[in-house]
Order: sequence, then C-alpha cells, then structure tokens
Amino acid sequence: MSGFDVISLFGGLALFLYGMRVMGDGLKQGSTGALKKAMAMVTGNPLLGFLLGFVVTGIIQSSHATIVLTSGLVGAGIISLHQSIGIIIGANLGTTVTGQIIRLLDLNGDAAAWIKIFQPSTLAPVAAITGILFIMAAKSKKFNLIGNVLLGFGVLFTGLMNMTAAVSPLSQSPAFAQLFTSFADRPVLGYVVGACSSFALQSSSATIGILQALAQTGQLSFGAIYSIIVGIYLGDCVTTAIVCSIGAIPDAKRTGVIHVLYGISKSVLILILITIFHKLGLLNNIWNVPISSGGIANAHTLFNLVAACVLLPVCTVFERISRKIIKDKNKPETETSRLLESLSPALFDSPALALQASKNVLDYMSKLAKINVNRAFDMIKHYDEKGAGDIKRREDDLDSLTDHLSNYLSMLSTQNGQGMDTQKLTYYMKCVNEFERIGDLAMNMCETANEMQEKEVTFTNTARHELKVLRAAIEDIVDHTVEAFDVHTLEAASYVEPIEEVIDDIVATMKNNHFKRIEKGECSMMNGYFFLDLLTNLERISDQCANLGVHTVSFCDSLVADSEHDYVRRLHSGEDEDFNRKYELYRNMYYTQIEHGKHRARHDSEIGE
Repeated sequence: MSGFDVISLFGGLALFLYGMRVMGDGLKQGSTGALKKAMAMVTGNPLLGFLLGFVVTGIIQSSHATIVLTSGLVGAGIISLHQSIGIIIGANLGTTVTGQIIRLLDLNGDAAAWIKIFQPSTLAPVAAITGILFIMAAKSKKFNLIGNVLLGFGVLFTGLMNMTAAVSPLSQSPAFAQLFTSFADRPVLGYVVGACSSFALQSSSATIGILQALAQTGQLSFGAIYSIIVGIYLGDCVTTAIVCSIGAIPDAKRTGVIHVLYGISKSVLILILITIFHKLGLLNNIWNVPISSGGIANAHTLFNLVAACVLLPVCTVFERISRKIIKDKNKPETETSRLLESLSPALFDSPALALQASKNVLDYMSKLAKINVNRAFDMIKHYDEKGAGDIKRREDDLDSLTDHLSNYLSMLSTQNGQGMDTQKLTYYMKCVNEFERIGDLAMNMCETANEMQEKEVTFTNTARHELKVLRAAIEDIVDHTVEAFDVHTLEAASYVEPIEEVIDDIVATMKNNHFKRIEKGECSMMNGYFFLDLLTNLERISDQCANLGVHTVSFCDSLVADSEHDYVRRLHSGEDEDFNRKYELYRNMYYTQIEHGKHRARHDSEIGE
C-alpha cells in the first residue's frame, strides 16, 4: 500500500466523518420538535424507553447525541434516571442502523437495473447533487434541512468509496491478512484496538464503517473482527460518559455511568457467548470465511439485539450501581439549584429542549418577582425582619438565575443551528433582565420600608388609601404580565399596556396630591421623601411590565417585531380601539378611586387592607 493510498484512505475517512456529521445534524435539527415531545412522554416502562431510544437514534444517526441529550433531560428534570435506562439501551441498538445503510456497498453490477440506483457509485452523486440543488434553491428551513441530509449522505458514501478504493491493494497483501488473522487468536488485542479506534474517532458508527470498507478486500473474517466490534462498544460509551459528567447534577452523571456499565456488560456477555459457541463448533462455518460489509452490519446488529434482550429485564441493576458510584450531594436541593443545573449544555444538540429549560427558569423568575412585589407592599404596611430576609433570599435567587440564564442563552445563540427558534431565543433574552429588574425594584421598596421603620415614619390616611389603590393596579399589571409570558398570547399581553397607562395617571395624580398635602402642612418633607421614593419604584415596576408586554406582543405578532416603538406610539395616540376600551375600563376601575379618595381616606387607616 503506497503513501498515496494512505492519503486517499484518510481523505476518504475525513469525507466519511464529515458526511455523517452533516447528515446527522440535518436529521437531528429536522426532528427537534418531535424529539422533544417524544422524550418528554417517556414513562417508567423500560421497554417503551428502549423503543424510543432505538427510533430516535435511528433517525438522528448518533447514539452519542441521543445519550448526551438524555443526560440533559435527566438534569432538566424532564425524565427520571430510571426512565433514561431504556433509552440508553435502545440507542445502542439504534446506532446499528448506520451500518445497515453502509452495507449498500455490497450491491454489485449483477443486480437488477432498478437496484443499481442504490449502488454507492450511483447513489452518492445523485444524493449530493440533489442535496446541493435543495440548498441552493431553499426558501425555507425545511428544504435546507433536506438538502443537508442528502448532501451528507452523498459525502458519506463518497468517503466510503474512497476508503474502499484506497484499501483495495491490501486484498493481495499477506501481511494485512495475517494482521487481522492474529486478532482471532488474541481477542483481547482486537478488543483494545476496537476500543481505542472508537474513542479516537468519537463514533462507533465511523469505526464500523471503516471495518466495512476494509471488508471489501476480502481479507477479513468473523473470527478476526468480532473482538474489534465488541471493543468498539467500550470506546463509544467512555466518550459519552465524559461528556455527560461535565457540569451535571448527580443523576445526569449517572446516565453516563449507566452507559459505561451497559457497554462493559454487553461486551462481556457477547465475548462469553462467542467463546462458548466457538468451543462448541457452532461458528465453524463463518469463523475463517471472508466476511462482507453486510455481514459486519448484521453481526453488529445481532450483538446489540442479543445484549438488549438479555440485559433490558435486569436494567435496574445498572441504576443501583450508578447510585453507589455517584453519591448525592449533602447540600439539600432547592428549586433554584435544580433549575440552574437543568441549564445543561448537553441540550444544545436539541435547541427546542434547551429553550424549554430556559422557559422553565423564566417562569420561576416571574413567580419570584411577583411574590417579592406583593411582599414588599406588606413590608410598607408592617415591616418585619423575617419577611425582609425572605425577600432578600428571593432577590439573590433572581440575580443568580439571571446571570446563569443570560450566559446560557448567549452560548445557545452561538450554536446557529437550523433547528434553532431564533425568535423565541431573542424573546427570552429580552425578558431575562426585565424580570430581574422587577425584583430589584421590589427590593428597593423593602429597603425603603426598613428606613421608614427606623425613622418611625407613617403616612396620612389619604396617602395610605392612594397606595392601596395603586397596589391593586400594580398587582393587576404584574398578574397580566406573568400570564402573558406564560401562555405567549396576544390576548393576555394586550391588557398590560392599558393598565400601565392608567398607573402613570395614578402616580402623576398621587404626586400632585402629595405636594398639596405638603403645602397644607398635612405631610412632612421626610414623609414626602419616602412616599415619592415608593412611587418612583412602583412606576418603574409598571414600566418593566409594559416592556415585557410589548416583547410578548412582538413575539406573537411578526408585524410588531421590528417596530415596537411604533406599536406603542400607535396605542398611545388613540388609534387602537381595543386599547382605548381597556384603558377606559381600568381608569374607571382604579383612577376614579384616587379622585374620590379624600372622601373615603378617613375610613382606611392601613395600606393593602
């Protein structure tokens, strides 16, 4: 084998690996939505998980991606560790689909004319040409994805043909035949070669593909390569386990450990069975007979199928062992810590799942912000250290969630995958800081309440009544804002801006009333300082809610997406009848109470009652 043949071999390998990646990425991105729903519907039945793992891996052409994604789902709390076991075993069988596709190399020129279209020499250029045409003419993501899958398929087979052509001189090489024959007598060596090759290439399918290409020389036999195939399983699962363990919660790490345990168990089982069958003479007919590409694919599939049938019924053993290897953290888990750990980079392979994990965090942030606003009002009424401490802890959680989620979304945005919902990603990135800012303003109110207690400041009955009305309006706008974000609908979001406009009117009137009270000597300058400070923070909370409402409208309505300022201007100019109707509704509900507040203030001595 000349130096040029070696270059051609590695060039073919490079094309093969690249084609597999392009094809797998296209299939994976195209099935993101369905993948998300299917994964989330897994029950505790290992058999159902096994079937799902097999189908998903068969579609996306990567057991590594399936298992890493499963680890991310476990970390996000979407599925349990127990539910993941069946998926892992199914993924190991699903990865054999690639080998069955590659066996098309076995088709020869004597086949029927209609079958010749499936020969690699015909199929590869047809798939590549069709894929390029789809990509060049693509006017939608769907066609672009189809083009990538077809192009990847064509490149993959072109690489296979290059490898096959490069190794064809080896068919006449006694040294090459002797090398592989030695593996039959030294299976441990073959096992190590398979494990190292799979680990180096980061793909069991690629290693099997190389064996299938080498099989075209006619120098490989079942006895020579079975140990290499079995060794591939260890190299593949070790790579996955390393990825699963990076920055993951204990259960997510256990997913990688279970894959290693299953890979080792599968290897031991197959080696024992083959040794027994060989000793009994049951494999004599195939042991030293040249094996074809299809034979290697069948052996690969059979090994995984037998292992799945034997080990699936006892799969809970792997879970128990993994729990002994990976211990739980001593520190009790909180909802915040669980959500932070759910933001796993492993989910980047499926952007829809990564965005769902982000949505879960934002939902929790909206609830924390809402609670803190309500509790901050309570602090103005009756300040207490315990309540203030709770507000501070929730504010710290909001800050931590904001920092982690902002970084996570930024990393996700760099993926630029065609399965990425960039509009939703942008929407979430806008909302993160808005919810965090509402929490900051609530904390400001709590600190003002603390100063009021220290200086023994109290408000007049009129001021208290006005704050009671404003509290109702603020709680109303926060409720609508949280609901609008939760359901992502125009109807829910359309209430936010009218309430915000009414709140602006209320705050302006309350400030005027306050200055009149100061002029009449009914209110001191010290009281006024705290009163105006509270109004400023409450008005800003309303503004943040308005921003969130507009972001939601922009997300739901593409016509608003690029012209949010024009949309707001149009509403405030009176051009929108729905806005006008809702503005009048809430003005009558809240503002009229402020106008007539002096007549009722003496009956209200406490805020928020």
